[in-house]
Amino acid sequence: MHERPADPLAALSAEHAALLVIDVQERFAGSIAGWSVLLERVAALCDGARALSVPIAATEQYVKGLGHTADPVKAAMGSNSPLVEKMRFSALTPEIRSWFDRTGRRQLILCGIEAHVCVLQTALDARRSGIPTWLATDAISAGQQDQIAPAMHRMQRAGCTPTGVVSGLYEMAGTAEHPMFKQVLAAAKRSLAAHQ
Repeated sequence: MHERPADPLAALSAEHAALLVIDVQERFAGSIAGWSVLLERVAALCDGARALSVPIAATEQYVKGLGHTADPVKAAMGSNSPLVEKMRFSALTPEIRSWFDRTGRRQLILCGIEAHVCVLQTALDARRSGIPTWLATDAISAGQQDQIAPAMHRMQRAGCTPTGVVSGLYEMAGTAEHPMFKQVLAAAKRSLAAHQ
């Protein structure tokens, strides 16, 4: 039996969304394609999500070997966002699933690394669980750049909806009259300033 894919026309909503940052850890700095750009875009997404009161959590793969979440991302997430260590590749661990359930949110936005391993397996787990899932495509990377596009294609085939950092933030804000729009605009400018 095939899962019904998420409606690609469904609106991403600040009231319904939660953001999961996957394994953006300091020791990946030398091996991930466009590392500095990735850091800025993930941090910008976190800045905007916090401004819109979107809950944020992050996972950390094998902390002993790979270190903790990179400082710019950790700072942008804020001190109330949980950091969950994991060994399995999917970030939809029991702890993260429990966090997501406690938020009461129904939509999940994914960003981080690596596209073809942890992000992919998280996305597939989320879709198997019936969670409408968005991919912040410009805030996802991998060590092997040629693996990113096939992973994105597979996640979209599984029913995930692609978006970008700026597009997702503006969609969640909905209007320039949003009381936090200046903060969203600042986050969008931070993302746009990052370039390869």
